[in-house]
Amino acid sequence: MMWSFFSRDSSKDFPYDIGEPVGGFDQYSIWTLHKAKRKTTLEEVSVFVYDIRSGSDTKCELAKASLKRLKTLRHPSILQYLDSLETDKMLYVATEAVDPLGSYFAKLGSDNVQKGLYLAWGIFQITRALSFLNNDGNLRHNNVSAWSVFVNASGEWKLGSLEYVSAADGNPMPPAKIPVTLEVYDSPEKNDQSKLKAATKCSVDMWGLGCLVWEAFNGVLKQRSNLKDIEHIPKSLQSLYCELVGASPSNRPNPADIITRCRKPGGFFKNDLVDTLLFLEEIQIKDKAEKNRFFSGLTTHLDNFPDNVCRHKILPQLITAYEYGDAGSAVLAPMFKLGKLLDEVEYQKRIVPCVVKLFASTDRVTRSRLLQQLDLFIAHLQPQVVNDQIFPQVAHGFLDTNATIREQTVKSIIHLAPKLNYNNLNVEVLRHFARLQARDDQGGIRTNTTVCLGKIAPHLHPQVRQRVLVSAFIRAMRDPFPPARVAGVLALAATQQYFLLSEVANRVLPSLCSLSVDPEKTVRDPAFKTIRGFLGKLEKVSEDPSLRETMEADVHTATPSIGNAAATWAGWAVTAVTAKFYRSQSDSSRPRPPLTGRNLSKPASLEQPSSSSLSTTTSSVTSMTSLEHESNDTSASASDYGNNDWDNENWGEMDTSQDPSSPLAASSNNGALMAANALSEVRDGWDNEEWGSLEEDPQSMLRPKELPNLSSSNTSPTSATANCNNISPPSSHLNNSTHNANWNSDSWADGEFEPLDESGFGNAKLDEARRKREEKKLQRQRELEARRAQRASGPMKLGAKKL
Repeated sequence: MMWSFFSRDSSKDFPYDIGEPVGGFDQYSIWTLHKAKRKTTLEEVSVFVYDIRSGSDTKCELAKASLKRLKTLRHPSILQYLDSLETDKMLYVATEAVDPLGSYFAKLGSDNVQKGLYLAWGIFQITRALSFLNNDGNLRHNNVSAWSVFVNASGEWKLGSLEYVSAADGNPMPPAKIPVTLEVYDSPEKNDQSKLKAATKCSVDMWGLGCLVWEAFNGVLKQRSNLKDIEHIPKSLQSLYCELVGASPSNRPNPADIITRCRKPGGFFKNDLVDTLLFLEEIQIKDKAEKNRFFSGLTTHLDNFPDNVCRHKILPQLITAYEYGDAGSAVLAPMFKLGKLLDEVEYQKRIVPCVVKLFASTDRVTRSRLLQQLDLFIAHLQPQVVNDQIFPQVAHGFLDTNATIREQTVKSIIHLAPKLNYNNLNVEVLRHFARLQARDDQGGIRTNTTVCLGKIAPHLHPQVRQRVLVSAFIRAMRDPFPPARVAGVLALAATQQYFLLSEVANRVLPSLCSLSVDPEKTVRDPAFKTIRGFLGKLEKVSEDPSLRETMEADVHTATPSIGNAAATWAGWAVTAVTAKFYRSQSDSSRPRPPLTGRNLSKPASLEQPSSSSLSTTTSSVTSMTSLEHESNDTSASASDYGNNDWDNENWGEMDTSQDPSSPLAASSNNGALMAANALSEVRDGWDNEEWGSLEEDPQSMLRPKELPNLSSSNTSPTSATANCNNISPPSSHLNNSTHNANWNSDSWADGEFEPLDESGFGNAKLDEARRKREEKKLQRQRELEARRAQRASGPMKLGAKKL
């Protein structure tokens, strides 16, 4: 029993399962390198194995010397030691999981930009390790090559193979190496002892660094004469490379000087990847302003960084910086972008808990960035997490006093809807939507609420959908804000498959017909298209009643496909609703300056918009200023609203300057009416879509227009002119107060909305004022006549004037 205890294999006590060896490494080392895993955690590691039985005493001494140095030398760029085990037969050394650089070259991508950045970072790390050994440790490595450098999972280069490390002030003669394949890396002074007098403490290692530089751009070195070929070495590195592989040891630079030279502007080590990784290493000593500036610019550089560096080096640092530092919300954009590199299990473990924690934040900038980037991580969130932990936090945004948060909260429902349960989607969301559509003072938010409702219609319960959609869209068509009316029309067309034909005939078409005389041509055009589409649908059923069942097939279907609707007559509206939100001032990356100008003296029905009705609301600009301080440019021009701006993903804030219903807009009735007229010139975000072939006249399709200037000499370049495309004379314009009579209500009950009253056309306040003036005039005339009659009946008094 005792004998069996001493004779058992002691390697079983080694807490690692040793796997297959790494091919090719044993040709350049006395060790064999194996992939391995920790028995308890299954963490991947590497194990260097030396067979004492088959080796010589010299090799055994080298192996033990290497283990001793590896245990005592600790540096970020030196191979990390984990554990070791020595028996009478074998020597095991466990380190972090690595691959030899000599075999890792084949894994490097072909992207020259990415590869160049990465090689600069790797060479920088080895130069830093040699500076630590030569200058701080007063040691020489004596074995620098592609086979003494190892690459870990995060792409970092680590200096290993410490068998030949010696004191810098000892014998300058380079040691004899085993195996003989390493002799190709020997410096010239080994064969010419006369040069040893000029040797420095770092000359041997600098020769090895030169060999490593050559191998980084050309592959493994086969013979020393190949070092003369510098064709593939970058020009910014060629002069330094020639110094490293120079014949005179005294001319080879110190590694600390190399880092100083190459980190200067234009140097080989001065690039985005090296700057980024060095900043992350020192992030604990950076102030908050530096961190915000760094993280704000990081996202644009990530595409040029290797995936393994991003995933294992940068992403963990970002998560740590947010959770335990003061990095702020600027870290979110790069963190979510890099999250795409993780597999599902790792994403759930590392990113999702961070996301849930972020949604509980009361910081508006953090909430704004989360809502803007929701599409980057929503696919990884489980429905239970969304309903229980995320939606309750998001719902607070519907009641936020900041218009930007309310707008982004509305838009976020597009991504959340597929994962919301019945109560959250069909009760809570619709309750908030009804209030926003009816009472929000921002026209853009009311517009986008309608757009969002059209987009989430396929996810609503059929009974709720049938009860809500028509009422909500009809309310939108009676909104005083023209883009909101356009959104209502397009949403009706896009969701036409959810309406019973009886509902189309009795409710939808009468409401659409009232918009055929809308003051805004941008409203009339889609209204006519939609009317023709619904009429055509009714006409087909009239000709062939058997089609009714087909056309109403999706009304009671739980999950109809909105893609099928795109092939119908309303395909143009589906494209518009599913592709674009209303683009308000908030969608521009720069805030618009207030419009200024003088009031014109023309009659109210003919004059151009006044500055009071078109001036930008200061609260709208201030709300975004409180959230973002990144842009100091407040200039804007008509080109800000050109074709390219509508695809900008920065939603920004609301513009109520042209919303006549906003309490922040001008109080004058004339100003409100002029603002509505001028709004037809502003692109509403719907008119840049393909409208299909429904129209007989293709020229009637909506066209985007530029925002022209006011003719007044004092107006801003972003002022607007009045709309000249009104279908009715100016005196018969639709009165805002009448137009708004039925939309400002807090529910979507059936039958709530009545047809527009034709008698309501005209300006009610102007008529009332005119009537009062006429009454006063008549009263004065009656008083004068009474006085004349009184004077005529009696004698003239002294001092009285005869009339």
